[in-house]
Amino acid sequence: MNTINNTNYQFPKQKSVYKGKVREVYNINNQLLVMIATDRLSAFDVIMPKQIPFKGQILNQIATKMMQATEDIVPNWLIATPDENVAVGHLCEPFKVEMVIRGYLSGHAAREYKAGKRMLCGVNMPEGMNENDKFPEPIITPSTKAENGEHDEDISREDILKKGVVSEQDYLILEDYTQKLFKRGTEIAKERGLILVDTKYEFGRTKEGKIVLIDEIHTPDSSRYFYYDGYAERQEKGESQRQLSKEFVRQWLIQNGFQGKEGQQIPEMTDAKINEISERYIELYEQITGDSFVKADVSNVAERIEKNVCSFLELSGIK
Repeated sequence: MNTINNTNYQFPKQKSVYKGKVREVYNINNQLLVMIATDRLSAFDVIMPKQIPFKGQILNQIATKMMQATEDIVPNWLIATPDENVAVGHLCEPFKVEMVIRGYLSGHAAREYKAGKRMLCGVNMPEGMNENDKFPEPIITPSTKAENGEHDEDISREDILKKGVVSEQDYLILEDYTQKLFKRGTEIAKERGLILVDTKYEFGRTKEGKIVLIDEIHTPDSSRYFYYDGYAERQEKGESQRQLSKEFVRQWLIQNGFQGKEGQQIPEMTDAKINEISERYIELYEQITGDSFVKADVSNVAERIEKNVCSFLELSGIK
């Protein structure tokens, strides 16, 4: 399968390129950002050795749909999607925090709770909760934005302000936008028979000084979903919830002795396992969006992306 791993383009007026865990971002003429969603798979902040077919297309198309569905309440960076794996948007200076918001005691929060902690990022978690119980109100638990593949780290609102990572004026806007997006995301999920459990948002500032939503939104990589149907019954019986998220990858890794810790070996990902993960991502796409997934032509995916991006830039007057 012709998947996208590393890219090495030289687009017209290209100034620089930033390579994240999954996305690669090209700065065009200090005006635009061309963000390419690769097929890389990251878990526990570690990039897996093999790529997942169509994963980048799935993430890019979900993020695009969700940005369009929320642009009336929170401004975002997106201008166009000239290719199935590409989003083009305004050049932004990213804030160095990820705004994580949790409606339920799941994932990282549940693991911390199980270890006896009752405070996460300076926020109290009530006593007597079971894994996957709903919080009385959604809690915001930010993390620092790691660079060069390092681990993201939990950080409290107080430390963000004390260390000057974000000014108080800006942080209040980030909190407000985070709550508004989570509320809308919860409503969209409910229409699809899903529960938006937790998610993360990233924000940046445009050259004009406007704070906007950047990167991805409400994708299975950045969010956790439960099926609404049967949620209450499963909680009552103490059963695990049916999930739509990347958690199935994390659980498989944990079962095979890997949590991203030093000295641990990434388990072998067979062709069958890769195909299984790809099919799960397609299921996620269709369940989250309500649309049938149409696989892009991947016979020469690198050339396709280059051609589509260059055509868009030329139409935009950048040659």
